[in-house]
Amino acid sequence: MPDTFLLIQMLGVLVVIGAVAGVLAGLLGVGGGIVLVPAFFYAFQTLGYEGPDLMQMCLATSLATIIVTSVRSVMSHNKKGAVDWDILRSWAPGIVIGAVIGMLVVAQLRSTTLQAIFGVLALIVGLYMGLGRATWRLGPAMPTGLGRAALSPGVGFLSVLMGIGGGSFGVPLMSLFAVPIHRAVATAAGFGVLIAVPSVIGFLMVSIDGPVPPLTVGAVNLVAFAVIIAMTLITTPWGVRLAHAMDPGPLKRVFAVFLVLVALNMLRRAFWG
Repeated sequence: MPDTFLLIQMLGVLVVIGAVAGVLAGLLGVGGGIVLVPAFFYAFQTLGYEGPDLMQMCLATSLATIIVTSVRSVMSHNKKGAVDWDILRSWAPGIVIGAVIGMLVVAQLRSTTLQAIFGVLALIVGLYMGLGRATWRLGPAMPTGLGRAALSPGVGFLSVLMGIGGGSFGVPLMSLFAVPIHRAVATAAGFGVLIAVPSVIGFLMVSIDGPVPPLTVGAVNLVAFAVIIAMTLITTPWGVRLAHAMDPGPLKRVFAVFLVLVALNMLRRAFWG
């Protein structure tokens, strides 16, 4: 049986993480994973669960929450007719293949390597979020043929390596190919489902070395999953209301700086401990 006091501590930390992640998701439109993965890492480490596979657990648990949040998001956007189902259907096979490959790669890596990978990718996302421009274009329409065959697995693969859904890579990609931003956000939620479902199925069968929190199945911690889902359901609408009441643009730049600092700290810990 888990230590009761430790379990209470864990629940308290997760409630705060879920509340903050929900508000940020609603306010800035950022995916939960990019907040949850480093938050899980520092929380579980502080609670004494640091081990060689800690990052695996953080990535897998984050992706499990994305299944629920992405499905809710797709259903909500679809009611408004914002989901581009042609893009979603045509990119789905490649994204799923990339996600499965990503899960298999993550299962073979240790926490320090995954920290370094997360740090590099989060640094790229943070810099794009802070410095990117809506007018940047790589082409007039989403790639087909060989372009799609090359890019779609990349979206799934990189997202699993970061434990995130489709937003951080899918939205910029679609924007760079002239997909309107609201349509890109809605369709990227569908990417999140395609990324999270196959990878989480695999992570449920992964064996974790080292100490793990109570109620962990494979690499997925069910306590964190349940608490984060419950809290984001409550607090995401708060963030949405804040977004309508104020200009989130400056806050998004502040968050980009925060994300860059988190990424640099992950890199520091990966290389220098």
